Parts: sequence; C-alpha cells; structure tokens
Amino acid sequence: MKCWCRGCGRCRHKERHQRATLRAKLTLSIIAMLTLGIAAALWVSTMGIRHYMVANIDSDLLASRSGLQRTGLTSDQVADLAAIADLSGKFAAENHSSRTLFTVVGRDGKAAPFGGVPLSPAQRALADAVPDAAALALRGEPVDATARGTGYRVTALRLGGSDGQLLLLANSTTAVTQTMHKVVRMVLTVGVVLVACLGTATFIGARRRLRPLEDMVETASAIAEGCPQGLDLSRRVAARGRAHSGGEVEQLRTALNAMLQQLETAFHTREHAAGQLRRFVEDASHELRTPLAAIRGYLQLEEKGMFKDETERARAMGRMNAEAERMARLVDELLALARLDQRPRLRPAPVDLACVARGAAADLSAQQPGRPVELGLPADCLVLADEPTLHQIVSNLLANVRIHTPADARVRVTVAEEDGHGVLRVADEGPGMRPQDAERVFDRFFRTGGAEGSGLGMAVVRAAVDAHGGTVRVTTAPGAGLTVAVALPSARPAAAAGPGPVTSAQARVEASSTTVTSGGAPTRTGGPHAPAPRVT
Repeated sequence: MKCWCRGCGRCRHKERHQRATLRAKLTLSIIAMLTLGIAAALWVSTMGIRHYMVANIDSDLLASRSGLQRTGLTSDQVADLAAIADLSGKFAAENHSSRTLFTVVGRDGKAAPFGGVPLSPAQRALADAVPDAAALALRGEPVDATARGTGYRVTALRLGGSDGQLLLLANSTTAVTQTMHKVVRMVLTVGVVLVACLGTATFIGARRRLRPLEDMVETASAIAEGCPQGLDLSRRVAARGRAHSGGEVEQLRTALNAMLQQLETAFHTREHAAGQLRRFVEDASHELRTPLAAIRGYLQLEEKGMFKDETERARAMGRMNAEAERMARLVDELLALARLDQRPRLRPAPVDLACVARGAAADLSAQQPGRPVELGLPADCLVLADEPTLHQIVSNLLANVRIHTPADARVRVTVAEEDGHGVLRVADEGPGMRPQDAERVFDRFFRTGGAEGSGLGMAVVRAAVDAHGGTVRVTTAPGAGLTVAVALPSARPAAAAGPGPVTSAQARVEASSTTVTSGGAPTRTGGPHAPAPRVT
C-alpha cells in the first residue's frame, strides 16, 4: 500500500537509514585509507630507524675489529689483557648491561676460556649462535645473532699465533628494539587520535555536504509518490547557502531543478493540449451538429408533407443547401488544420505574393462592390511558398474582413519586401477587438459576440504560416480596426531584400492596443504576457 503522507515513521526511518549508510560508508572508507597510510608510514619510519641504528652499531664493530687487527694481538696477549682487566675491575666479559659482548672461539667452534676469566652463559650462547666463526671472520659485514633471547650484531677476527683461535665481537641490539617499540607506541597513539579526530570530522562534514543530496532525495520521492490531490511538480531543491555553492553537488542540484522545470512545463503543456483537444472536439461537434439538425428538420417536414406549395419547398431546399455548404466549408477547414498540424512536407516554390493579393482583392470587390479597397502592391514580390496554401492564407484574411467588418469599411492590402521577407498586410477600419479577444484570435472556433463564420479562418492562417516558417501578427484596438501582417521567406537573394522590420508600418499603435504574434516570441500590450494557445 502506497503511503501518501510525507513524514510517516516508516518512510522517514528508511530514508534516514539510507542516508546514514552512505555517510557511514564514506567515513569508513576514509578511515580505512588513513589507517593504511599510517601503517605504511609506521613501517617506513621503523625500518628507517632500525637501519640507521644498526648501521651505527656495525660501524662501531668494524672499527673495533680493524683496530684489533692492526695491533696483531695473539690469544695469549688477549688473555693477559683480560686478566689485567679482571684484576682492575675495568674490563670484563660483559659490561654496560650486556650491551657489548666478546668471546674467544677455538678450532672446534666452541667458546674457549682465556686469562683465567670464567666464561659466562652469554659467551657460550654467543659462540653457539655463530655456527661458522671462520667464515664470519672473512665476511666484511656483521651479522645478526640471538643469544639467550638477546639480539646481537656479531663480527669476528682471527687472532695471531699458531692456535688458530678467533675472537667474536658483538654489540647488543636491545637499544634498537626498545627504540623501535617506543616509536611504534608513539605513532600508534598519535595515529589512533588522528583517525578518531578525522573520522569524526569526516562524518560531520559528510553529513553537512550530503544535506543537498538529502533534499534532492526528499523532493524526488515526494514527486514520485505524489499525493491524493495529484502530482506536485512545483517542488524544487533549495540552495543551502554559499557553503554549498559550486562543485558537483551544486551542479547536480541545478540540473535536477532544470529537469523538474522541464517536466513541469511538459506536464502543463500536455494538460493544456489535452484540454484544448477536448474543447476542439466539443466545438467541432457543436458546429457540425447545428447544420445537421437544420437539414434533418427540413427533411422531416418534407416527409410529413408540411410544405404546402413550391415556394416553401424551394425555400427549405435553399436553406438545406446553405447548411450543407456551411458544413462542407467547416469540414474542409478542419481537414486543412489536421493536415497542417501533421507538419506536411510542403513544396515551396517562388510565388508572386503581389499577384495572389491582387487576385484576392478582386474577389473581395466582386463579392462586396460597395467596399472601398485600397491596394499598395509592387510589380512583383516573390516568396517561397506552397501556392495553394498561400492562396488559402490570403483568402482567409480577406474573408475575415468581409465577415467581421461592415460592408462599407475601408480595407487596405499592401505587399512589401522587408528584411528578407515578403510581407502582406491587410488592414481594415472595422470595429477592432478588445485585448482579451485579440489574445484568442488564433484559437480554433473562437468568435467574438455573435459573429458569423466557423471561427477557424485565423487558426488556418497561423498553421499555414507556421508550416512555411513565417510569422503572423495581429495589431488591433477597440474602434481602431485590425491589421494582420504575414511575413514569408523571400525567394530573392538576401542582398536584394529591402531593409526595415516587419512591423515598421505598425509602430504607431496606441498603448491600449494588442499585438499577438505567431511563429515567434509573442508581444502584447494591454493583455497578459502568455503564449498564444495552440492545439496540436
């Protein structure tokens, strides 16, 4: 069962567990890397200290061995020196707490007594720890040996005389071991404190740095789970001050907000399009129902023999023909809109816009001989357009004037080349439109008041102009008439097109007027700033 609330205990516990897991993983990974670094530093430092101290011990042993070799002492002389030292108490087999140790080794590799000084257990253990004293005497470097649990660095030299005895010289490495233990304890103590401090700082910092991610998760979860009232796509991830500005997290927050904005826009666009489609179907059904009901009514009257004479019958047939023509025009316009909505591949070719406008104006004069029609047309004005569709655009514009303005209202039709476009302007001196009506002039089935027509003419114009990559603008004000400017790409080279913006002739519009643009950014004065509605 989906939970609709935003703060139930189960969901909040789950989110906290996920966030805590991420923080814990991040903290543990940093602590693990720091521990490995401290361990590596400890190993390198202890090995360096040991190497340095052992090198000092080795240098002392080698210096002592070299000095004894230069004197050429025999075993008897060493025994005499040992006896003298034993009598004076200044020389012994062991001194300085067993730091330095020496012993004489016979041919059999065993410790040999000398000078009447008794052998100590340490001397016997040292002789036993060196299996081949003769080979050690020939070796240039001291070696490690362990006697009675104490480590030594040992070297050897051959004494003078014919007995072939050897003298072992050893220095204890106890001080090295003790120093290394102290260094290890100190480094471990500092390392533990450092790891604890850094782990705490990392956990607090990760918690602080991950707050924007927590906000993103909360926002995305709230949108995904929704609520009983529907999706709330207006939620955004708020910034958390300057401390979180910049970096990947801020870029992710910005990208997520941009994605949510796109989703909200797409959702509202879809809802708006669906609403327009519903209204379009309802309006189309209503518009088609009216002529069908009229025709069916007249046919029922004919079946019941309600027409007494031929005059009434002829009048009924005329009404049915008129309604059938109205329905046929409505269906034709709906088919045209459907075709244009599918973005058909038009076949643009150079078409003389001035010639098309001249023909449409002549048709208007033939239909309404009493209407003043002024023409401002050049010799030619070639535009890239589909010729049948261009005829439909111009015809719809003049039909709009014929239907929605008084029969004696003046209309001016002009064509000019401006800024690489062929521009057609149809300006009438009719009653004009209110700003709120002008904003819906391109809506399908929109009619002001009780106006005649299907309400699809201007919608067809906009769809056709958009299909050609052009623009259409409407400038109007109550009592100031209505001007429609259609700009289509010119078929002439760009250098041949005259300068000047599309709306240069309309710059004199009063502040209370309304300008509605299709095919570009809408510009309105006197009405809300929102794009003209469009059904796709």
